[in-house]
Amino acid sequence: MADKASKDDNTVIIKKYANRRLYNTRSSSYITLEHLAKMTREGVDYKVLDAKSGNDITHTILTQIIMEEESNGEQMLPVNFLRELIGMYGNSMQSLIPHYLEASMENFRANQSKLAKAFEDSLGNNPLAKLAEQNMAMFRAASAAFMPGAEKHEGPAAKSEDGDKDLAALRDQMAEMQKRLDALGK
Repeated sequence: MADKASKDDNTVIIKKYANRRLYNTRSSSYITLEHLAKMTREGVDYKVLDAKSGNDITHTILTQIIMEEESNGEQMLPVNFLRELIGMYGNSMQSLIPHYLEASMENFRANQSKLAKAFEDSLGNNPLAKLAEQNMAMFRAASAAFMPGAEKHEGPAAKSEDGDKDLAALRDQMAEMQKRLDALGK
């Protein structure tokens, strides 16, 4: 019971009056459905009560927010899904659908956060550094394809003597190629 009391302490009470106005009792101000949608996205726990009867009408207000979002071009619910959902009303499975949908949304949220974490981990803290690293790896692979033996001498650990030998070998090859070009030009 103590958990329920502490949870209720954090719950913002919104009163809906007969004139369709919503009143936030915590901030002592009138709000709109857009404010409630924002509060929902921010994870604020609230309960909407009918001001006259005291009945909890949170479900109705949340459904109204969804209708507003859907009508403003932010359509997220496919027509076939809505048809199937409507078809479930009055069905013997109707009582199971809310639990199934809640579990599905929880799994979606869990998978979404796991995917985001995996994506961040794969990129590290600096996505540009990872991209540069991939580009360098591709450059090394291309170098190895065009210059046999180049992959042996990459990085700061390569010996300068080997580098000097390779450079001398390249100069010799260039000189030989220049001789052949000169002979072709005559």
